[in-house]
Amino acid sequence: MSGDPHAAQDRQSWQNWHEQRAATVSAPYGPLSLTGTYWLSDYPEGRIPAVPGNWREDGDQVVLTASAEDGLILDNRPLTGHVRLTADHGPIPGSRVAHGERRLVVLRREGLWAVRDFDPDSPARHAFQSIEATAYDARWALPGRFRAYAEHRSVRVENADGRVRGLGLGGEIAFELEGEECTLRVAVEADGSLWAVFADATSGNSSYRFRFLRPSAPAADGTVTVDFNRSLLPPCAFADHFICPLPPPGNTLGAAVPAGERNLRSH
Repeated sequence: MSGDPHAAQDRQSWQNWHEQRAATVSAPYGPLSLTGTYWLSDYPEGRIPAVPGNWREDGDQVVLTASAEDGLILDNRPLTGHVRLTADHGPIPGSRVAHGERRLVVLRREGLWAVRDFDPDSPARHAFQSIEATAYDARWALPGRFRAYAEHRSVRVENADGRVRGLGLGGEIAFELEGEECTLRVAVEADGSLWAVFADATSGNSSYRFRFLRPSAPAADGTVTVDFNRSLLPPCAFADHFICPLPPPGNTLGAAVPAGERNLRSH
């Protein structure tokens, strides 16, 4: 009912979430600012054409060598000489290496090293208009139940960059969609919340080719809300240089889910 105070509260909560999402992705170091992910194995001589300095992997560290002409900043001081770096895990603005307003972030995935270049002046950030999303509809907030796997599983899935990588899975959520029992395989985050990569009948048509869903931690009895109103565009929808996993086997729904974030709108 339109006069239901709980329904009005849910709609307002969703609106706040939607506005915060737009602010987050368009922030100076949000996903729209990523202009490159450079795997060091592709540059054995250490020179990445788009990035100053010399970057070499050395076991469990990266060795960065820079001269004054490179103009690199390390921990807010000009860098000349060598420094050993490990992977950055904190917020992008706080990464150790900078070049002007750019932030050069060290990444490690499955034993491989990369450098990511975040530039607030990126064309994608300037072109961003909004995130296309369907207005909140309580019918898409579905009751579900989480079933944990007896032991952690990992499946190999294609990623947005075309490479195949492992995706860890901790269980699955079951729910009813259009009268049919459905399941999504999910990862379990450190705080107990869940993460699913899924596609549906709208994917690649009226919605991006796949999306993320991040339900809150299940209750003690396993119950959890599967709220498709908060379906998320993956980072690779905003910049081609992210390496998001595609949906694992079993996570493509036959029904259409015209809810949540659908596409990116740019000019």
